[in-house]
Amino acid sequence: MPAPMYERWLREELFEKAPLNISVIDREYRIVAANRNFESVFGKPDGRRCYEIHMRRDALCEDCAVAKTFADGKPRVNEGTGLDLDGRPAHYLVHIAPIMAEDGSIPYVIEMSTDITEMRRLKLEYQTLFEQVPCYVTVLNRDMRVVRANERFREKFGEVSGQRCFRVFKRRDRECEDCPAKRTFEDGTIHTSEQVGISRHGEVTNYIVTTAPASRGEGGFSHVIEMAIDVTKLREAEQELKRANALREALVEHSTDAIVGTGPDGRVLLFNPSAERLFGIPPGAITGKTPPTGMFPPEFGPVLEAGAGDCLLDSATVRTASGEEIPVRLSGHAMKKDGEALGAAVFLQDLRPIRRLEREKIDAERLAAVGQTVAGLAHGIKNILTGLEGGMYFLRTGIKGGKKERLDEGWGMLERNIEKVSVLARNLLAFSKGRVPKVEVMAPEVIVSEIVALYRDAASQQGVAVECAVPVPPAPAPLDAEAIHTCLANLVSNAIDACRMGQRRPCRVTLGVRDEGEDLVFEVSDEGCGMDQEIRRLAFTNFFTTKGTGGTGLGLLQTRKLTQEHGGRVEFTSEAGTGSVFRLIFPRHRLPEPGTVEGSGGQS
Repeated sequence: MPAPMYERWLREELFEKAPLNISVIDREYRIVAANRNFESVFGKPDGRRCYEIHMRRDALCEDCAVAKTFADGKPRVNEGTGLDLDGRPAHYLVHIAPIMAEDGSIPYVIEMSTDITEMRRLKLEYQTLFEQVPCYVTVLNRDMRVVRANERFREKFGEVSGQRCFRVFKRRDRECEDCPAKRTFEDGTIHTSEQVGISRHGEVTNYIVTTAPASRGEGGFSHVIEMAIDVTKLREAEQELKRANALREALVEHSTDAIVGTGPDGRVLLFNPSAERLFGIPPGAITGKTPPTGMFPPEFGPVLEAGAGDCLLDSATVRTASGEEIPVRLSGHAMKKDGEALGAAVFLQDLRPIRRLEREKIDAERLAAVGQTVAGLAHGIKNILTGLEGGMYFLRTGIKGGKKERLDEGWGMLERNIEKVSVLARNLLAFSKGRVPKVEVMAPEVIVSEIVALYRDAASQQGVAVECAVPVPPAPAPLDAEAIHTCLANLVSNAIDACRMGQRRPCRVTLGVRDEGEDLVFEVSDEGCGMDQEIRRLAFTNFFTTKGTGGTGLGLLQTRKLTQEHGGRVEFTSEAGTGSVFRLIFPRHRLPEPGTVEGSGGQS
């Protein structure tokens, strides 16, 4: 090919058709020639300077590579940044070479650039992905050495480039038996397994590792990329969950209380063995089903059906599969999350053993009171015998001396003491025998009103006012009206006597009844003579009385006995010269149910 044609081809074909941005720059930095690629990106030069076209600047760039090539005549390759026709930044790989004149001067420089904007973006994305991906990433060669590791891996295991992976991950001196990277090198496929390693701080690390060929070609591949996800927290959470489930299972399955759990649709999800025994339902027979109607008390219905809050019933009744009604203490809880009903849980304590123990305790308390009474019987009888002996003495001396007055006095002493024997026998019989309370649900203030009406007139004649104090009537309660009437009559009678023996006039006795929490409380207070410490100590023992021959000492003992038969107790406070306050306290959950027998035994 002739030289002129070759030169023309170089100028017209290569210059114009090369896939590069080509421009010729003179020593004043004006672009004197540019190919079509250049013009499509930066526009026509029109004699403008390179920095005006490339950078939209008014002055030469501080580190201008073209200026350096003009100065030393050396070609250069560097990366540059410019603005295209639309003002968008673009990255280029720039080749700069001098154009020499025959005299060795450099009148022009040729600049050839390739757009690497997309390449830089991909490189940045790759770098970001490799370094910031939320897992450990390493590249291994066939010698199992770490060629490259991302930032997360280096933070966990340290700077490990060039070290063998098994040494880095597990502090081992030889390859792992189940190495997924080795299997990938062998068959060229992806492998996944769970491994346990040790961090650079000696911490045990659980991770799931996936290995894959890093590149493929005709000659196969020389590297494997390994990606590991740290699942240490997950495994710890799994272990904690297993422990929690084991604890829950132990607590639920071996709980002595019945536990029932339902879902949002009301179906039974949990029914522990204690619940099966309580309700008489075979294992698994009710799971997945709706509890039968009447199985739970009505108060618990809203909790089961709509999750409408919690429910606590100290005394409730549930119905077994056979229809038996069982007393229980029930605690129900509506389970919710973010306002969504998840179901309900109910805990039931079988109160039958407790009720049985309470009845036994009441019987034991009654028998103990009887025992105390009988223990003091000898003392009472001794006093009566002394009186009888005195009467007999007067009779004997009267007969011997023929003195009628001594006969009359002795006979009177005998009559009085025989009457005491009769009264004592009747009181002891009434006190000691077991009785069946006749329990009915009634208004407690009715008994109070009856006692006040009974004593008011007679007491007023002795300068004692008997008053009723029931500001708020308590809830109805199952009571033996006759027994409570006897208790209050004893206390009010004692209070009136204490007022007569005291110095205050006028004097007042107040009888009231009220609810205090879960207790029903009757209270008798007076402004009488009161009791000192010694009298308070003897109040419930050994036929003690402060009424001389006018009392048997059985009133308070009888009151305590009848109160205990109702599951209650007697408390009192007293101060000499000020007055006394007696309280009959009945926990409502211990009151006998109508129709039940709380006492036991016959006459004694």
